[in-house]
Amino acid sequence: MPTYTFSTAKDVTAEQRAKLVESVTSIHQVEASAPRYFVQVIFYKVEPGAMFIGGEPASANHVWVRADIRAGRTNEQKSRILRRIMQETSEILSISEQDVWVYVSDIPAQGVLEFGSVLPEPGGEEQWLASLPSPLRDKLMRSA
Repeated sequence: MPTYTFSTAKDVTAEQRAKLVESVTSIHQVEASAPRYFVQVIFYKVEPGAMFIGGEPASANHVWVRADIRAGRTNEQKSRILRRIMQETSEILSISEQDVWVYVSDIPAQGVLEFGSVLPEPGGEEQWLASLPSPLRDKLMRSA
């Protein structure tokens, strides 16, 4: 469920994307105590000159990271997610932390359907996983 989208005009290499995917997946697994198989990452390349802040063109290095996550995480968990994503994205892309803006939005679990099932509340992943068909459960466990 957690869907992390990176939007930027900056050229991001395949190697940097792979590092960002691993970074965000690990951050969410650790800080939100969620299985890795739930984490999704999408990259949007924005045309240079198509991003603005306060009516002015944004820095060419600017990166927006939006995360839609299941509701139920504490403010402390979300704060750690925000800070770690800012820091690690800045490091991976060799840009200023000020150029990395991160947003975490909560979505109720009952408002999300993935893998053919409505998602569980945080903490209910094991029971939810056990209710899935065996081939799907096995596939998800391989990515865990």
